[in-house]
Amino acid sequence: MDTTLINILCLILLFLGILGTFLPVLPGLLLSICGLLIYKFGTDSDLSMIYIWAFGILTVISAVLSYVIPAKTNRKYGGTRWGSIGSIVGTIVGIFLPIPLGFLVGMFAGVFIGELLHDSKDMAKAWKSTKGAFIGFIYGTGFSLVVGVAMFLVVFLDMLNVI
Repeated sequence: MDTTLINILCLILLFLGILGTFLPVLPGLLLSICGLLIYKFGTDSDLSMIYIWAFGILTVISAVLSYVIPAKTNRKYGGTRWGSIGSIVGTIVGIFLPIPLGFLVGMFAGVFIGELLHDSKDMAKAWKSTKGAFIGFIYGTGFSLVVGVAMFLVVFLDMLNVI
């Protein structure tokens, strides 16, 4: 395969990986790491293996944090298991809603509704739990986004022979 086509494929995968850090229909950093690996082993790149190992470790850390951070922030803000279950159900339903960022709206609505199902009289607690879910989403997404952008920049700069 032509090196130019491989480079374009890698950049597309890396870009889709960045989008996937906040769009749940795309596998995020998994696409980015695939683009990085194809670039390293599919071209005559001199990219150091240190980048491969570092981004591989950061991808695993990101995957773990994407589950741990929202749960911790939800608990920190008084959330219950009902809110966590509501978050998952809401995200799945939200993916199919014909509105922009439906998955996010669904996730937050799910947390809120789940907490109200647990205790219908404590609306303040439901709002706090939803706030915790939002903060957890921002932290987890932010970390993944930084890792994805860093992978893209490393490959792009290596293509330009800057690094």
